[in-house]
Amino acid sequence: MKFEELKFEKLYDGVQAKIEFGQYELSVVSHSYSYGGKKGMYEIAIFDGDNQTELPGITREGDTVQGFLCEDGLDVILKKMTTISGSDAVSYTHLT
Repeated sequence: MKFEELKFEKLYDGVQAKIEFGQYELSVVSHSYSYGGKKGMYEIAIFDGDNQTELPGITREGDTVQGFLCEDGLDVILKKMTTISGSDAVSYTHLT
C-alpha cells in the first residue's frame, strides 16, 4: 500500500485515514492540532484494539505517536506495518 491509496475523511480542520493491519490499526491524521499538521505534514498513531500502543520499528520507546511525516515517510511506515504485523492492509475504517 502507498500513500496515494489512503482514503482520507474530514477530521476537525483536516483529514484522517484509518488502515487495518491484522490486530493493529494505523491512524494517519493532519490537522492544526496534530504534530506537523500546520505545515501540511502527517502524524500517525497505532492502536491494538481500543488501546493506543507503541510499536518498535514504527514509534519510539515510550511514545505512541510519530509526527512531522511527509508522504514518503508514510510510505515507509505503511511498508513497515505490513512487515511487522505480517498482514497486508485489509480494509479502511471510515469515520461516522
